[in-house]
Amino acid sequence: MKRAAPSGSRRRSASSAAVPRPSRPERRNASVELILDKSHYERVVLEALCQAKVSIWIATANLKDVHIEAPIGSVARARGRYVSLLERFESLVQAGVEIRILHGALPSRPFRASLSKRRGLASRRFELRHCPRVHLKLIVVDGAFLYLGSANFTGAGLGAKSDGRRNFELGLVTDDDVLLDAAQLRFDRIYAGRECGACRLRSLCPGPLDELSPKRRAEKPASPASSVTAAPRARRPQSAK
Repeated sequence: MKRAAPSGSRRRSASSAAVPRPSRPERRNASVELILDKSHYERVVLEALCQAKVSIWIATANLKDVHIEAPIGSVARARGRYVSLLERFESLVQAGVEIRILHGALPSRPFRASLSKRRGLASRRFELRHCPRVHLKLIVVDGAFLYLGSANFTGAGLGAKSDGRRNFELGLVTDDDVLLDAAQLRFDRIYAGRECGACRLRSLCPGPLDELSPKRRAEKPASPASSVTAAPRARRPQSAK
């Protein structure tokens, strides 16, 4: 049974917190699930991302246009068609879900093309931030679901390709509070630009994240592709137990 989040554990700001670096390994029990290959599509994409209620945080080295089965009951589904996951993200954002995507490489051209069609993503609740040093692969949904593994946010990585075409991937899924807190803190430090000051590759960075002005963060994006403002910290739905 999931434990209720401690008061303020994932709602507090991490601005003054340091990345947790225990002096010695901590031994504790945690419930984790190993997922492989196609299971990424079932467990991470369909069961977690597509069912988000509050927030989605994604960190990936590569960012591509992932396609999923069209919604049940639609004409497209009856014809066996697939649609961009950004279409589902648009519905989630319009329902109040906040989405942050932190990526290392520039988004693929098909991703940018799909994004330009989703006017509902021109919102403060949908944001992309680019840091060339990002190579971690992390997905947090509603502050209660954590994926850590090898898969980039691509169709081949997340098992959305057919047998014989998808990547061989390996990852862990958990709802453990301690792991969730540590992973979110690490993500948040990078996303908020708190690692930029000591970065030795700053001169090569196209846009250091610590240079985003308060005014820029407060502005509503003019288009989906310019979604680079700040979002509240990921959290559990209040009804989660």
